[in-house]
Amino acid sequence: MAIINDTTLRDGEQAPYVSFTLDEKLKIATLLYESGADELEVGIPAMGKKEQEELKEILNLGLPLQIMSWNRATMSDLHASLNCGVKAVDLSIPVSKLLIDLKLKGGVDELYINLQNTIKLAKREGLFVCVGAEDASRSELPFLADIMKFAKNLGADRFRYCDTIGILTPNTTFQNISYLTSLNLLPIEMHTHNDFGMGTATSIAGIEAGAFSVNTTVIGLGERAGNASFEQVLMSLTHQFNEKRVIHSDRLQKLVHLVSEASNKPIDKNSPIVGEYIFSHESGIHMNGMLKNNSAYEAFSPLEVGLHRYFPIGKHSGSSTILYHLNSLGITPDNAKIDEILPKIRAIVTSRKKVMEPLELKELYLCS
Repeated sequence: MAIINDTTLRDGEQAPYVSFTLDEKLKIATLLYESGADELEVGIPAMGKKEQEELKEILNLGLPLQIMSWNRATMSDLHASLNCGVKAVDLSIPVSKLLIDLKLKGGVDELYINLQNTIKLAKREGLFVCVGAEDASRSELPFLADIMKFAKNLGADRFRYCDTIGILTPNTTFQNISYLTSLNLLPIEMHTHNDFGMGTATSIAGIEAGAFSVNTTVIGLGERAGNASFEQVLMSLTHQFNEKRVIHSDRLQKLVHLVSEASNKPIDKNSPIVGEYIFSHESGIHMNGMLKNNSAYEAFSPLEVGLHRYFPIGKHSGSSTILYHLNSLGITPDNAKIDEILPKIRAIVTSRKKVMEPLELKELYLCS
């Protein structure tokens, strides 16, 4: 079973123009746990006292799951996390030549020294250690393998493979992660971004290739185009990987709307999993199938995610839709009359760019 390590309260909040209040953070953390997250990454203690105090408040919730902080692999960052009382840390290092040259004056040597010093201290303090490989998708696989061996020998527990600028395709992800997992060094965690719209897809490809864990954010919130979506990964693991997960639809709806409001990022009505319109069937062919079997054109029930099924009366509606709505209004319609009003319905909704309401349909039918 894969692990969902949600980073809404760390990488999600790093989205431009986004900041959460303490009250919002506490509610988000609680709802993430109740919605099915397995672990949480909740902040960056090195940001200062306020961030540290808020992280302590999250820890004080006593949620029964692992809570992790994010750190650069430096002693000062690690000490800030230790002062908060966390039991798990991500220690981030740049691993592409571009970022090593930009961030580390001592180059690769400094990288290994930093990693050695921080992992040793973290393990002495009894912490769970994830080594975060920033920009792994622009690094060389043999170099990543060397880092994994080095970290494992020091006692690290997990390796985070970061597609930091979201450049991977699912196929390339699968190849890269297959190679790294075949080495049997450290469990791999996927951290992907959505710059080409593939954040969730590449995370799932990593899971298929043997990755153990995946970072997510609610509604895909995050830097630039965002991260892999919590709700998408959750439902993928449940339905496409057949994991035994209990999804509380009311908690999930509260979570996505809270994050949406707190980040001022509206949820598109056609967003996968949580969009209001994703269970709306206008096409006559689809409507006909849905009336016979609810699984005809739905991968999962709207009840699982707290949504509802709709049959809008629009340009592409057919006789099945008209018959359904008129029957619902207590009218037994004449098929010839339905055929007569369909062109009128299509003309009306096309001209005004708005579907017809059932009572409008009733009036049109009775007056025709």
